[in-house]
Amino acid sequence: MSEHQFNAADSESPKESMPEMPGDGAGEPAHMGESHADGGFGDISGDEFLKEMLESEESAGLFGESESGGLPDELEAGGKGAELEAKIAELEAQLAETREQLLRKAADFENFRKRMSQEKQRAIDFANESLLLDIIPIIDDFERAIQSADASAELAELPAGKAMLDGISMIEKRFTGQLESKWGLRRFVSAGEPFDPNFHEAMFMEKSPDVEEPTVMEDFAKGYTLKDRVIRSAKVKVLMPGGREGAES
Repeated sequence: MSEHQFNAADSESPKESMPEMPGDGAGEPAHMGESHADGGFGDISGDEFLKEMLESEESAGLFGESESGGLPDELEAGGKGAELEAKIAELEAQLAETREQLLRKAADFENFRKRMSQEKQRAIDFANESLLLDIIPIIDDFERAIQSADASAELAELPAGKAMLDGISMIEKRFTGQLESKWGLRRFVSAGEPFDPNFHEAMFMEKSPDVEEPTVMEDFAKGYTLKDRVIRSAKVKVLMPGGREGAES
């Protein structure tokens, strides 16, 4: 084989071994098909390849826009966070106010409960006040009878009179003792005590140089208390200071 023939054979052999690439009939270059095959797009035409490239660029552009638009989203999220914090602060303030109101209501209810309990006990303690006020004049009659018997010399000389006086005194002591121990009715003596309008009712007043302040000289009717409350004031005679100045003038 001549050298010229060998070169011609060599130049023709690649054309025979190269496969014929599909085209669209417009004389498309063969290297376009090769680049598609190497790029993994498969056996597609040039137009389809350009279309896919454009779509990929558009999608990339959209992705870029979404990424660039992340800053407004973050600002919006920050605004919502501040709004939520303000709402939380408002709710906490309302909760604190509600808790304070609840504590006040609880304290008011506790005071109301104590007051009602005291009023109930007071009503129980003084339920018999009217009855006891009706009994006190009877005790006054016992005292007058005993004082009259003690002042009577004739009655004291009689054995029967002495026994009767002792019996009346015994009944009066037992009666008043029962009223005091079971019902809280207590009698108080006022003679010699400073005059107190809360306990005494002045029936007579007399000036005396022997006293420096108003003083009870005599009680005509003893006073009574029920559970430390005065239910009847003592009817008394009061000595007033100033008798010496009146005598000198």
